[in-house]
Amino acid sequence: MAHEGSRYRNLWALTVLCLLRERPMHPYEMQRLIRRRHKDEFLDLKRGSLYHAINRLEKAGLIEVVETSREGRRPERTTYRLSERGELELLDWLRELLAKPVREPTQFFAALSFLPHLTAEDAAEQLHQRAFRLELEIASLDAVLHKMTPQIGRVVLIEVEYLRAMRQAELEWVRTLAADMRTGRFTWDREALCRLAEAPSPPGEDNKTDA
Repeated sequence: MAHEGSRYRNLWALTVLCLLRERPMHPYEMQRLIRRRHKDEFLDLKRGSLYHAINRLEKAGLIEVVETSREGRRPERTTYRLSERGELELLDWLRELLAKPVREPTQFFAALSFLPHLTAEDAAEQLHQRAFRLELEIASLDAVLHKMTPQIGRVVLIEVEYLRAMRQAELEWVRTLAADMRTGRFTWDREALCRLAEAPSPPGEDNKTDA
């Protein structure tokens, strides 16, 4: 099942399966709940992908059509429900996502790996700006949690709570790193690193192949 799931496993598919486990609904209802619960803000759900995910999940036999109806002049709406196989797949997928840490490279991760292309002073200034933006984001997350938790409950917003914790940890680390750069505790010599890169490889190193 896991190998088959690689074809449709993405955040949209996960969201659709979870919503349909609550009750059968049509795509418009899914969109309304996603907006109400702020899932589109914190799960990076791209617009236009909902119907594509629904189509893939239906073809995979994980969801199925309940009925197609029309109210007045409104377009037809197809109501879907979770199949038995879909529920098993969803629960297996959720357990895997929660239990297995994975490396998720980010643009910030990539930028850190090429840090020596900037001077320590320049890098410290950019990190200072990042810290300021992180503070604004944390304040925004705090506002969402303060407003929405009493309305819809902590469990519905648990990913927002997690994101807030991650941003707070990142902010503290970024502040420390920038301070180390400004005080000279952490610095580098780009020219020396370039010379090191030009040094000949150890014997046999060039002949190694990926395992």
